This record gives sequence, C-alpha cells and structure tokens, in this order.
Amino acid sequence: MQAPSVRVDRWLAAARIYKSRTAAQEACTAGQVAVNGLAVRSSHPLVVGDEVSARAPRGNLVLEVLALADKRLSPPKARELYADHSPPPPPKEELVAPRERGAGRPTKAERRAIDRLRGD
Repeated sequence: MQAPSVRVDRWLAAARIYKSRTAAQEACTAGQVAVNGLAVRSSHPLVVGDEVSARAPRGNLVLEVLALADKRLSPPKARELYADHSPPPPPKEELVAPRERGAGRPTKAERRAIDRLRGD
C-alpha cells in the first residue's frame, strides 16, 4: 500500500501559504518551492514529514508537513498542517529619525532635514 500523498501546489493553497492554487503553481514553476532541498514541480507528491521551503509573499518559509489537505482550510485549521521552522525576519529599518517625546511638531527646517534623510 502506498503512503497517502497530495500535490504540493494543493497543499500550499490549503495551508494558506499562497492565496490560490494558481499562485502556488506559478511559484513552483518559478523554482521558488523546494521539498527536502530539491526544487519541485507543482505535481510533486507531498507526504507527512517532508520539509517544504518556499519564497512566499510573507517571506522565506521553512515548513515541516504535519498533516495533508487538498482543500483550502480556515486559518486555525491551516496552521495545524505544518510546523514553522522559518528564520526570524530581519529587523525593519527606521525611515525617520527619532524625536524626543514632547518635543512638539518639527520646524520647517527640521521637516526638510527629515525629508532629505528619507530621500523624498
């Protein structure tokens, strides 16, 4: 008997990694999805225990498959399909220079300096 499996594009859509199955297929075609370290096509069978790496809209993800599904699930149930082993996102850069609390509104000269710093 063969172990149960599901297509990787169907699983990515069911787990809400991508908004639609079409978006998951396009990511597979572009080489942005890897299973156990190998880039895969959208029809690749996925089994429990596989490690899926994907470059998704929310960033680079590393997921361990805990359960299989081929239909889109609600967000709480979708999170039960995988264990997230993704690295933390890089810290965001501050685009504005910090101001002392209670310093009031910036003067015209200070505002222009802030705009130059931002690159506006």
